[in-house]
Amino acid sequence: MSDLSPTSAPPVFEGVRHELKRRETTVASVSRLTPHMIRIVVAGKALADFASPAPDDHVKILVPGPGGEPVMREYTPRAFDPAARTLTLDFAVHEAGPATAWALSARPGDPLTVGGPRGSRVLRSPVARWLLIGDETALPAIARRIEALPQAAEVETLVAVPGPADEQVFAGAARVTSRWLHRPAAQATDPGPFLAALADFAPRPDGFVWIAAEAQAARALRAHLLARGQPQAWMKAAGYWVAGKADASVKEIAD
Repeated sequence: MSDLSPTSAPPVFEGVRHELKRRETTVASVSRLTPHMIRIVVAGKALADFASPAPDDHVKILVPGPGGEPVMREYTPRAFDPAARTLTLDFAVHEAGPATAWALSARPGDPLTVGGPRGSRVLRSPVARWLLIGDETALPAIARRIEALPQAAEVETLVAVPGPADEQVFAGAARVTSRWLHRPAAQATDPGPFLAALADFAPRPDGFVWIAAEAQAARALRAHLLARGQPQAWMKAAGYWVAGKADASVKEIAD
């Protein structure tokens, strides 16, 4: 991805399928990354053949439900260390659902079953400029994308979090400009703050827009940017969660 010269051709993404399996892991460490983000690192021999080649991959975790029965929830692998066989997962702390409850009570030594990823959407061509838009649930994927980009890439991020203490620093070689929107977690379904911040949006040559937030909010953002002239082939929008529905997501929002 070192050649970032302008091109009219849209970026090429390749779908990669993985053998679907469940892996039994153990919590190695728990830390409070920000007031509304918990980082949990799990480890285990079962991770020996784990693969997550795309920044916006997802795995399923099995946690106890309200009645004690296991339920599945979807998370982005924040990092994977194949040598140490450790997988890092970041949990956004919002509504008191099963995954949040598990993360809040997790301690080293606790078991966690991890399934997937089922597949990856891997970028196979260079992109010169990125606009990464999301709420707190998108932060792991945004951070991974930035870490994977070369020095020549330009990245702008627009992320909504509850407050200044929830902002994160993105590491990597790319040139990054970060904008943060502060709003209560209870207002995470409202696209208004994003739309206001993007009121003067204008597409840039070789600029790819990636959006991940609550499904209806992401849909509204996609529609706004299309209306502002962003080419559909140079944008992906996903609903990382759906308000009022447990374990629901929209992998790719389309017309």
